[in-house]
Amino acid sequence: MKTSDLIVKALENENVAYIFGLPGEENLDLLESLRTSKIKLILTRHEQGAGFMAATYGRLTGKAGVCMSTLGPGATNLFTPAAYAQLGAMPMVMLTGQKPIKSSKQGNFQILDIVEMLQPLTKYSKQLTHGKNASALFREAFRKAEEERPGVTHIEIPEDVAQEKVEDIHVFAKVEPKIPTANKKDIKKAASIIAAAKQPLLLIGAGANRKRASKALTTFVNALQIPFFNTQMGKGIIDERHELYIGTAALSSEDFIHEAIEHSDLIINIGHDTIEKPPFIMNKDDKRKVIHINFFSTEVNEVYFPHHNVIGDIASTVKKLTNQLKKHAGKWDNDFYINIKQKVNKHLSKYFNDNRFPILPQRIVKVTRDIMPDDGIVTLDNGIYKLWFSRNYPAYAQNTLLLDNALATMGAGLASAIMAKELYPHKKVISINGDGGFMMNSQEIETAVRMQLDLVIIILNDNAYGMIEWKQEGEGFPKYGLDYQNPDFSKYAESFGAKGYQPKSVDEFIDTLQKTIHEKGIHIIDLAVDYSLNHEILNVLIKEN
Repeated sequence: MKTSDLIVKALENENVAYIFGLPGEENLDLLESLRTSKIKLILTRHEQGAGFMAATYGRLTGKAGVCMSTLGPGATNLFTPAAYAQLGAMPMVMLTGQKPIKSSKQGNFQILDIVEMLQPLTKYSKQLTHGKNASALFREAFRKAEEERPGVTHIEIPEDVAQEKVEDIHVFAKVEPKIPTANKKDIKKAASIIAAAKQPLLLIGAGANRKRASKALTTFVNALQIPFFNTQMGKGIIDERHELYIGTAALSSEDFIHEAIEHSDLIINIGHDTIEKPPFIMNKDDKRKVIHINFFSTEVNEVYFPHHNVIGDIASTVKKLTNQLKKHAGKWDNDFYINIKQKVNKHLSKYFNDNRFPILPQRIVKVTRDIMPDDGIVTLDNGIYKLWFSRNYPAYAQNTLLLDNALATMGAGLASAIMAKELYPHKKVISINGDGGFMMNSQEIETAVRMQLDLVIIILNDNAYGMIEWKQEGEGFPKYGLDYQNPDFSKYAESFGAKGYQPKSVDEFIDTLQKTIHEKGIHIIDLAVDYSLNHEILNVLIKEN
């Protein structure tokens, strides 16, 4: 068989369900081999869309998503999704094409050293030079992508290698990785530190977003009655309706929740690492101790330098800590934290029922939460609204609020929603985007329509880069250089075969969202948003309270 046929067999051996991509002439042999495969090819309108979809598949399933591009500009368009998945610990395998390497008639036309360029952005970047090596190379790429800490791997497939005949066919069996358990001595020491604390807090980060870990953490909190908060990417790992949930650290300091953090004498940090924006900042003079519990040790820097590490399978560690600490259940003083939670809830709910229009972001959060079912999925692009959703939107289950707080790139939200809806067709999915981020990859509307998905897309329209305007105002600079004019998004939606809406009041928005979330097809809601309170609330009032 041809090398391209062997590659497809290797992909099928890894149980690959989808390949997302925008092929080129260098991929034609692989494309032909895929034609008769059970793997579903999803053609996108830009390589970024393909990469973001593959990364989201990895995030939601724990199995590596696969994306494909041609050489040169097609490959470089995957660099942002590579960084997105690598920083966000989303398993993904990228396949890029290349000109023939054993003979060439086109000189250096379109040729870049993609393998070398991707070394800093991936866990593994290799060129396939002989067809007989394909099976081993692909097994290694998937192994590295999926093992803790998950991330990105890359294989470049030259056109002539893809065409080669391979006689000695061998596909390497998929061996499931085994995660080592933490050292008993380290667990015992962590238990003694927790037992000695008076007012411990549990912090939950993205690394704990595993089914077993979620269950173990819920048991831990219920059994020991230790209050918890989370990072933005740790939302929903424990149901945030829990009485001991005190909030999400959307900012690094000076938010209401940081009163609780500053008051604590111990933070049990489970699943967070410094790739995500810090939920709190450590100081060398702090008396508060920090225990780091994760699959891997952390990079020590000036904002994070834990006093004790417990490295190994998170679920196993948490179960063992629960068993060792059961005799201490209820001994910790939670009164201060309960008061803080009441204060946080009062602050967050202040504008929940404000019906001014253009609409306040807090009101959008409330409307969305009221309408979405418990297992409904909200995906966010990147913008100032991400802070409002991470602070104000309680997630009731894992992966029901998908946001990026690692690379924090714009343009990923729509593709992420497309993948979520494709994976979970029976769940309600809403994609929330700023107007700036939406326009960066809005062409994927056509992909969603072609896939016959049922999806609601909300565009928060302020005709500006609102996050940067907030920062600009916070720094005391005059407003400058961040305004633009948007198209008529309703007509834009209709041009793709979607349905467009432009509500003129909060009530009309509520009616539109309640209607569209239950209807077939792609629905795009152009929603005028009022960000005028961002500076006052997030820069001024927080520091005064």
